[in-house]
Amino acid sequence: MTDYDFDLFVIGAGSGGVRAARVAAMSGAKVAVAEEYRVGGTCVVRGCIPKKFMVYASEVSSQLRTAAGYGWSIGDAGFEWTKFLQEKDVEIARLSGVYVTNLQKAGASLLHGRAQILDAHTVEVLAKEGSDDAGIYTARKILVATGGRPVRPNFPGAELGITSDEAFHLSTLPKSVLVVGGGYIAVEFAGIFNGLGVETTLLYRGANILRGFDDDVRMHLADELEKRGIKVVLGCSHRSIEMLDDGRLLSTLSNDLTFETSAVMFATGREPYTQGLGLEQAGVSLNDKGAVAVDAFSRTNIDSIWAVGDVTDRINLTPVAIREGAAFAQTEFYDNPTTFDHDMVASAVFSQPPVGSVGMSEAQARQAYGKVDIYRSVFRPMKATFYGGQERCLVKLVVKQDDERIVGVHVVGPDSPEIIQMAAIALKMGVTKPQWDSTCAVHPTLAEELVTMREKYAPSEMGT
Repeated sequence: MTDYDFDLFVIGAGSGGVRAARVAAMSGAKVAVAEEYRVGGTCVVRGCIPKKFMVYASEVSSQLRTAAGYGWSIGDAGFEWTKFLQEKDVEIARLSGVYVTNLQKAGASLLHGRAQILDAHTVEVLAKEGSDDAGIYTARKILVATGGRPVRPNFPGAELGITSDEAFHLSTLPKSVLVVGGGYIAVEFAGIFNGLGVETTLLYRGANILRGFDDDVRMHLADELEKRGIKVVLGCSHRSIEMLDDGRLLSTLSNDLTFETSAVMFATGREPYTQGLGLEQAGVSLNDKGAVAVDAFSRTNIDSIWAVGDVTDRINLTPVAIREGAAFAQTEFYDNPTTFDHDMVASAVFSQPPVGSVGMSEAQARQAYGKVDIYRSVFRPMKATFYGGQERCLVKLVVKQDDERIVGVHVVGPDSPEIIQMAAIALKMGVTKPQWDSTCAVHPTLAEELVTMREKYAPSEMGT
């Protein structure tokens, strides 16, 4: 039997790679993890976690306005961007350290450097400055968990813009910003900047934001963003960006519209991070999107190489990467063949207001099943009615007509990410509308609207 340096070599210390490494190491396997940047990956270092902190910070401005409506006199309030950044960086460093500690406790070796695959069982590590981890290592199994990276568009002056990676480390908060993109990252950062007092414009080339989400959700959120002061510009894209003498950026769009802003941020998608990994020379197949092609067990076409997380471009969510990593380790190191079921995975958009969604959109359900019933309600949340706020919530159920199984739940409004987690459990278990309706409401809450809708939405009855 061939003697290898490690039983498992993981490339990438993000959520999926770390979970796979820990579970494998606790089986007694000899495991190494190579990370070129910081342990924790996109989610911990420059994604979900720091972005959520920024959302919390930006929500305070609207909370102050709400407080005034409820009789509070708080006085002058100000926001210090540099102080927030310092506190954010301290917390991210702590969380990254927790990941390191957990790897070490499990018995895995952490190598600081960029890893490249030389062949089916060999990896070279190019160590970071100050690290002595450089070398060539052999492994019985190799797991690629390198995640994704922001896509920067290609047009004159695009280099003058930033991506979400740089947005977490801006030395000063811009006075105005043009956020380019219509996905969850774009709408989240538009809300963040707007809430922090930045004059914010959201630019998207498509007909509406949040492509892939339910159309009612998309229209409702776009309206709510504009109510909060975000200018939403649709159906056009950049032609060029120029820097003006005062340092501001002049954006010229495809329809000849122009914007002068302090900053331009691109949130135009992410791509699997496969460049320079040596996948091609190892014979690993990529799909037409440049992602590592894998089967249900996260196996590539090379017997000794697997991949999990965003680099496979299945469902690009941190909890999914974690489950894929754990399933891989169970299969390969515990003789317990395990796959992760990618059906009915809930998602949240931490926009303002936030979105929670699980299952099919109305359009997807009609394409799959033909006849569906829609239950839909738009209303002012109780908190807003007290002081005359104009924000609206949306709740929507998509139901198969033949067996009354609920195949989609969509919520836009306060706490919708918390609400959708519970809805996901029910949908995963195959809940029907009568079973759903038998649940007694919790009053007074936004979520009670979900279990009190009895009348079908009229456009559905007319087949439109």
